[in-house]
Amino acid sequence: MYETGGNWCGGLGWGGIGGGTAGSFHNFSYGAVGNNSSDGRLLFGGEKETMQNLNDRLASYLGKVQALEEANAELEHKIKDWYETLGSYTEGGSRDYSKYYTTIEDLRNQIIAATVENASIILQTDSARLAVDDFKVKYENELYLWQNVEADIRDLRKVLDEQTLAKSNLEIQIESLADEVAYLKKNHEAEMNDLRSSASPDVTVEINTAPGIDLTTRLNKMRTEYEALAEQNRKDVETWFNEKSKELNVQINFSAEETNTNKSQITELKHTFQGLEIEMKSQLALKQSLEATLAETEARYCAQLSQIQVVISSAETQIQQIRDDMEWQNAEYEQLLDIKIHLENEIETYRHLIDREESDSGYDTAGTGSGLRETGSATTSGSQGSVSAADLGSRGSGSARTNKNQSD
Repeated sequence: MYETGGNWCGGLGWGGIGGGTAGSFHNFSYGAVGNNSSDGRLLFGGEKETMQNLNDRLASYLGKVQALEEANAELEHKIKDWYETLGSYTEGGSRDYSKYYTTIEDLRNQIIAATVENASIILQTDSARLAVDDFKVKYENELYLWQNVEADIRDLRKVLDEQTLAKSNLEIQIESLADEVAYLKKNHEAEMNDLRSSASPDVTVEINTAPGIDLTTRLNKMRTEYEALAEQNRKDVETWFNEKSKELNVQINFSAEETNTNKSQITELKHTFQGLEIEMKSQLALKQSLEATLAETEARYCAQLSQIQVVISSAETQIQQIRDDMEWQNAEYEQLLDIKIHLENEIETYRHLIDREESDSGYDTAGTGSGLRETGSATTSGSQGSVSAADLGSRGSGSARTNKNQSD
C-alpha cells in the first residue's frame, strides 16, 4: 500500500507536475481549429488537448487521493483496533500498565512473604540449634556430675571395704582376747585346784606373817578390767561401725537416687536431643524445599517479566513504526495538498487565458459556438475538479492534522 502510494506520489511530484506544466505553458499557440481555419479566427492550437490532459491528471489525482483516504481510514482502523487490543494510552502518550500493577504487587507480596517465612524458618532453625547446644552443655554437665558421683561411690565402696576389713580384724582381736581370757581363767582354776590339793588337811600351819596378796581378787579384778575394756572396745568399734555404715548407706542411697535421677534425665535428654535433631532435619528439609520453591518462583517471575518486557519493547517498536508511518503519511498529505494547490493555480491560469482569448476573438458562427461550448465544458469540468480537489484536500489536510496530533 505504501509502495504504491510512493510510486504515484513520485509520479505526481514536483518534477512530473513541473514538466507537464512547463510543456503546457510552452505549447500554447494560435492556429486554426478543425474546418474553421478559413474563417480567419484565432484559436488555441493545443487548448483541447491541454484541458483534456489536465482533466485526466485531475481525475487520476482525485482517484489516488480517494485511495489514499481509504488507506488512511484502514490504517486508523487498524491503529484503533491495536489500541483496543493492547490497552489505552494515558494523557502523556505513554502505555497504561495499571492492569499489571496488581499482578506485580501480588508477586512482590508473595516474594516478601516467602522471604519473611524463610527468615522465620532460619530463626527457628537457629533457635533449635541453640537449644540443642544448650542441651548438649547440660548433658555434658550432668555426665560430668554423674562421673563424679560414680567416682565418689567407688571411693565409698573402697572405704566400705576398708571398714569391713577393719571390722573383721577387730572381731578377730575380740575372739583372740576372749580366748586369752578363757585361757587365763582355765590357768587360774588349775592353779587354784593345785593349791587346794597340795594343802594337807591334817597339818595346820599358822604363820604369823604379813597378809599375802589375794590372787583371786587380783585376777578377778584384772578379768573384770579386761572384760570391761574389751566390751568398751567392742561397743566403740560397733558404734563407729554402725555410724559409718549408716553414713555409707545414706550416701549410697543418695548416690543411687541421684544416679537414677541422672539416668532418667540423661534418657530424657537423649529423647529430647533425638526429637530436636529430627525436627532440625525436617526444618532443614523444609528450608531447602522453600529455598528451591523461592528460586523457582523468582526464575518464573523473572521469565514472565522478561516476556512482558519483550512485549512492551515490541509494542513500543510498533508504536514508533506507526508514528513514523503517520509522519510519512502526513508529509505525503502535505505534498498532495501542495500539488492540489498548484493544479488549482494552473487551472485558474488556463481559465483566465481562455476567458481573455474569448473576449478578444468575438466569434459569431456555429463552429465558434461549438468551440466555446467545448471550452466552457472543459473549464466547468476543471472548476468542478478544483472544487472537489479542494474539498478532498481539506479533508485530507484535516485527517493529516488529526493523525499528526495523535502521533504527537
